[in-house]
Amino acid sequence: MAPFGLSALRSLMRRSSRPQAWTPPEASWSRPFGLGWDQPYTVRYASNLDDGPWHGMPLGGFGAGCIGRSSRGDFNLWHLDGGEHWYGTIPDCQFALFESNGSSKRAHALAVKPEADASRPNSGEPLAAWDWYPASTPERSTGTYAARYPLSWTRYEGVYDAEVSCEAFSPILPGDYQRTSYPVAVFRWTLCNPSDQPLDLSLLLSWRNTVGWFFNTDPSAEVHFRDDGSPEHNYAPAIGQGEGQRNRWLDQEGVRGIVLEGQRSEPIGEGQGQWCLAVPDALKGVEVLRCSRWDPTGDGQEIWQSFAAEGRIPNSNNDRSSRAGEQASAAIALTFTLAPGESREIPIAISWDLPVTAFATGVRDLRRYTDFFGADGRNAAALAAEALRDWRQWRELIDAWQAPVLARKELPEALRMALFNELYDLASGGSLWTAASSKDPHGRFGVLECLDYAWYESLDVRLYGSFALLQLWPELDKAVLRSFARAIPAADATQRPIGWYFTQGRGRVEADRKVEGATPHDLGAPNEVPFDATNYTAYQDCNLWKDLASDFVLQVWRTFKLAPTGEDLTFLADCWPAAVQALHYLKRFDVNNDGLPDNGGAPDQTFDDWPLKGVSAYCGALWIAALEAALAMAQRLQQELGLDTGSDQHTFSAWLEQSRSNFDRLLWNGEYYDIDAESGTPVVMADQLCGDFYARLLGLEPVVSEANSRSTLKAVKESCFEKFQGGSLGVANGLRRDGTPLDPNGTHPLEVWTGINFGIASYYRLMGEGQTAEAICSAVVEQVYSGGLQFRTPEAITAVNTFRACHYLRAMAIWGLWATHTDWQRIPGAERG
Repeated sequence: MAPFGLSALRSLMRRSSRPQAWTPPEASWSRPFGLGWDQPYTVRYASNLDDGPWHGMPLGGFGAGCIGRSSRGDFNLWHLDGGEHWYGTIPDCQFALFESNGSSKRAHALAVKPEADASRPNSGEPLAAWDWYPASTPERSTGTYAARYPLSWTRYEGVYDAEVSCEAFSPILPGDYQRTSYPVAVFRWTLCNPSDQPLDLSLLLSWRNTVGWFFNTDPSAEVHFRDDGSPEHNYAPAIGQGEGQRNRWLDQEGVRGIVLEGQRSEPIGEGQGQWCLAVPDALKGVEVLRCSRWDPTGDGQEIWQSFAAEGRIPNSNNDRSSRAGEQASAAIALTFTLAPGESREIPIAISWDLPVTAFATGVRDLRRYTDFFGADGRNAAALAAEALRDWRQWRELIDAWQAPVLARKELPEALRMALFNELYDLASGGSLWTAASSKDPHGRFGVLECLDYAWYESLDVRLYGSFALLQLWPELDKAVLRSFARAIPAADATQRPIGWYFTQGRGRVEADRKVEGATPHDLGAPNEVPFDATNYTAYQDCNLWKDLASDFVLQVWRTFKLAPTGEDLTFLADCWPAAVQALHYLKRFDVNNDGLPDNGGAPDQTFDDWPLKGVSAYCGALWIAALEAALAMAQRLQQELGLDTGSDQHTFSAWLEQSRSNFDRLLWNGEYYDIDAESGTPVVMADQLCGDFYARLLGLEPVVSEANSRSTLKAVKESCFEKFQGGSLGVANGLRRDGTPLDPNGTHPLEVWTGINFGIASYYRLMGEGQTAEAICSAVVEQVYSGGLQFRTPEAITAVNTFRACHYLRAMAIWGLWATHTDWQRIPGAERG
């Protein structure tokens, strides 16, 4: 066999004159196949996650576990254990293509040569016998990767005589609470023969049996603190564990393929179940070859030698169970001939049925898709069969829901691209979606704040980031808010150390985990009991935060008023008692009885490294907006359901009147609002009027006058955007009025928070300043999608090319721009309940 690269080089030379006509689809992110980055963003804190820039679009339904294939062709993202992250290339999980034109042959695995097998990192060169596809260079493209979630495309160019492309997708459909949960990916291969000679082709799919890998072998899931003060737990999956695995042929009506399975307990455990590789059983003119078992730990010759020579693989059904230390892969090859000018379309499905998500010892949930396919872990074939039967309909439905966004040509194409692609986090952000129950008819749902801050649905973050869920899957947004409503009355007196004090050199300070009536920061973490054990984060004492109660009330009223399914009084009534309790709890922090809760000096709001003292613009404006929302709730519930809310209305009205009379008096400086009333910090806080944005968005009485709003927005634009890196990065969180930093070594003030920027931009758009809104969003999107941060959008970027907290929930706030730009234009399908 030729050394790596030689066969590919000859192929390139032979096709050097062929034009490259393929254009990536509109509003997609694209990159030359296999082309690296010169200076990608790198992580700000060494302990934070940084897998590097090779991230592609995830495949798989929400809460079902997902896989990802990058722009160099490798499958490298394996989010198959709920809430956990494992990243690395498994080289034998791959497609390959053989071609013969009668006078020459070529065969390549359709990925750039991997450096290692991540499941065996010390094993040396993987699959040394295989020929790998050549990467693009700045001078020559060998193909293009493009993605517009939930669609991705890979186009291969200049290597084969045939024109070759692959479209991959999962049925991510707004308002569809069944198919959006499916653990399945469809690969739609299109092969065309533009030559004047017949082409013999063979398309191969190889896949490792990973059943039994993705669960935490460390039952303690020990928690420790990172260098930035945030907690994390140990995750030790059983990567490479192969004992008891077996692969067998599948032949049933509509489907031919291979099922990969492994050992199982009773009841079935986390990580146990099946994979399935499947093709239709009626592909005319196609010969299907299946090798149920081959050894991926060798040089790959046993599968590659015959494939590279003739496009064939051993046709065998060896279903024996693996012994300890063994690994097993399976492969399917589809061989056929294309006449000159002929094209062929071939769908291939990969499905996985891993029905259990486990948390703390003895705590487990079934995934949402089990409501439709059962929970015994034997249904991968049924999932694949439905995919092969219905994929064309799924594809049409995706086109239908994407059409309104694509049609908005007045929005820059890059922003339309980001609207689609930021939805990736609903699949790969450690999402949890449980089976339904009588109390939760759509199941319970949650997305991690991010992979570094691995706790679910941080309320201050989703104040921004839930705009996507609200507009596309509103019943899931309601499910999240119902979980918070149930958690507010709960208490947990467990003492925990607060991480921020360690970072300040102030020693060990402990606090209750959850105080009764306090609005929790989050819905818990995947190593404990999500939804029930809340307030997982211990970086700050979240019982003291001054924004969370307001965030909850505003989100409940927003979802009631603006969900595309219409107003849901039952939902509103479910959340009302918790809203009342949360506001009463927050009012306790009004230490000087001016109607406004006072910040305490330690960071006690979403900017949790930024101390505020006394009444603050950010928390005070949210509080006033929340009181307006609570009064609106109370009136609707009294009028339409007959609830007695008169006493609450009286109380909230009095608080509101007092708050409004003092807000401007304490904070307005004649041009913008001071960050707070007591610290004397001389900065323009970019997001100081988030509460006014929410009030105006929801049709409530604005928090501040229009004149003050516009004056503040002007100061923010000049100080934090235009004078910060010339507006090329986005809006910094807080700078002096002249655009200089108060503290050059500060953390939050000098960071550009992606989701906060999208939220601020939505405020500008709501106030009619569309050009500023687009300029802010465009700057952030450019940094993310050109800097190697695609499909792992971080919380923050800096002027020194670093980032913090990737896979961040808040970035889906870009859907706030859609809402304000289009006046809540509905996405087709989202109106279904």
